[in-house]
Amino acid sequence: MFREINGLPSHILVIHAAVVFVPLLALLASAYGLVPRWRPRLGWAVAGLAVLTPIVTWVSTETGEALEEAFEEKGFDQALLAQIHEHSEYAETLLWFTVGLAVAAIALLLVTRNDDRVSRLPSWAPLLLTVVVVVLGVASLVYVFLTGDSGAEAAWGRVL
Repeated sequence: MFREINGLPSHILVIHAAVVFVPLLALLASAYGLVPRWRPRLGWAVAGLAVLTPIVTWVSTETGEALEEAFEEKGFDQALLAQIHEHSEYAETLLWFTVGLAVAAIALLLVTRNDDRVSRLPSWAPLLLTVVVVVLGVASLVYVFLTGDSGAEAAWGRVL
């Protein structure tokens, strides 16, 4: 299922969604927390990205593992396989940061609603969640870069 689409490695096709959605979630969720007047406009985008981004990141990770297995089966060079393994380690870490960011973003959306139950929460709850969202957003941005850079180096470092 995760190995190929139309004869092409599916990983190559789906990673682009993660490369776009992870930074979008990080930036929009951070903006949602840091700029309260933007919340009405950003809420639905943050909610949608918080659901979609971890799914896309997981699919990217699974397709990458399938591609790594294919390279191992074909007996690719050990140095290249080591680079691919490093890339997959970054991707696993990125997945966990993305899941954490999504959960924190949804929690921030919930505590900033205009609702009687929300008014009983401590006044520092939105601030704390904003800090968590920003920290996880920065970590996700760093790891999306590290993952993409290591993958590009493994794929293209010896070609160009």
